Amino acid sequence: MDSDAPHTQRDPNGFATSSIPSLARDINAALNAEIESALGGMTMDEILSATNTPRPSTRPSSQNPIRRTSGGRQLRTGRVVEVRGKDVLVEFGPKSQGVCPLSHFETPPPSGEQMEFVVERLDPFEGVLILAREGMITKAQWGDLKVGQIVEARCVGMNPGGLDMEVAHHHAFMPAAQVDLRHVEDISVYLGQKLECEIVELRRNRERMLLSRRRVLEKARQEKRAALLQEIQLGSQRTVTVVSLQPFGAFADLGGVDGLIPLSELGHGTIKQASDAVAVGDVLEVKVIRVDLHSTPPRLTLSRRQVMADPVVTALNEIQVGATVAGTVRSVMEFGAFIEISPGVEGLVHISEISHDRITTPSQALKVGEVVQTKVLSLDTARRRISLSIKALKDAPVRAQSRDRGGRDSKAEPVQAREADPSMRKLLLKFGGVGKDLKGGLS
Repeated sequence: MDSDAPHTQRDPNGFATSSIPSLARDINAALNAEIESALGGMTMDEILSATNTPRPSTRPSSQNPIRRTSGGRQLRTGRVVEVRGKDVLVEFGPKSQGVCPLSHFETPPPSGEQMEFVVERLDPFEGVLILAREGMITKAQWGDLKVGQIVEARCVGMNPGGLDMEVAHHHAFMPAAQVDLRHVEDISVYLGQKLECEIVELRRNRERMLLSRRRVLEKARQEKRAALLQEIQLGSQRTVTVVSLQPFGAFADLGGVDGLIPLSELGHGTIKQASDAVAVGDVLEVKVIRVDLHSTPPRLTLSRRQVMADPVVTALNEIQVGATVAGTVRSVMEFGAFIEISPGVEGLVHISEISHDRITTPSQALKVGEVVQTKVLSLDTARRRISLSIKALKDAPVRAQSRDRGGRDSKAEPVQAREADPSMRKLLLKFGGVGKDLKGGLS
């Protein structure tokens, strides 16, 4: 007889099945004890409440409406919670949080400040929104790129049509017309540079991406332009950069708006072309002499001459009457010649002061470009005129002289006695006869 109880059953492997429920009870008891120890006395409801972290909401609410950037991305207003390391923690509501790089701020923002952020994407692992400040460069990820997004692109090459760029380890192209606000003669200067660009076209299936740096610059320029036009005042002095030269003057950028500097306002003296006074890229101080905000686009007229020291006035203060100065003949007129005695300072030598000899035109004695020595005859500060003389520095030629009846020197030649002709003989007979002395100068 089997030693087991009659009610005992065995499984195919020979184990008594009546022992399995007993073994399961022992294992469950041990597992429950381990779980109770790990929970530390917390109930399951408390655990679920503590670990139930809601997914960040991207839906708009009446308290936090969502707007869109020009590129179509979400632009939301959030509250700065704190700055933690290199990140700024932002809260949009009780169920929506985000993180923005601290590098997107000029200075660390204070806690509690309300600011606008661009929603780049949702981080599914951390459960937070990845944010950026509008207009700031973001580290591009190929799967997150969108049209209208501003990214940092590196120029890796060029061709006649534009620049070859690299974004998130993918090839992109930027046409030459989209590189800058104005035409760039040599775009090779951008090789190797990292540029802030906007994605204007993206086709992932064809690995095609087009970029524009010009759009980024235009947006920044429009913001500066609006602020500038509100504060610009007639007569104010500004710092500008020359951006183009024209036959009628030069255009300069005030920081969002271009203004015209006419030829007559580029400097003192006569300026025949803008390149004689300035060059593209020059940084100048100018005065605003005209503001027309009603025209489209607004027109600003600037003057460089009015903020420059007048060289003529400076020369008049330094030169003394009677001084000898060297100068270059710049122009010859019918009435005299203009002599440049210092850059932008010219004096007039009247035709009567050119030579001791009689001349009918100044070109008989002077030629344009000739260097001459002159003497300062007079200075007229009010009329900004300088009178010069060339002959005053030269000795007058010696001429034959004679004495008049008073014993004074006379330049007239001695009078020759007239020969006795028939007319003279008749006069002699009438007034005293031949051989008599006559008065009145006749002999």
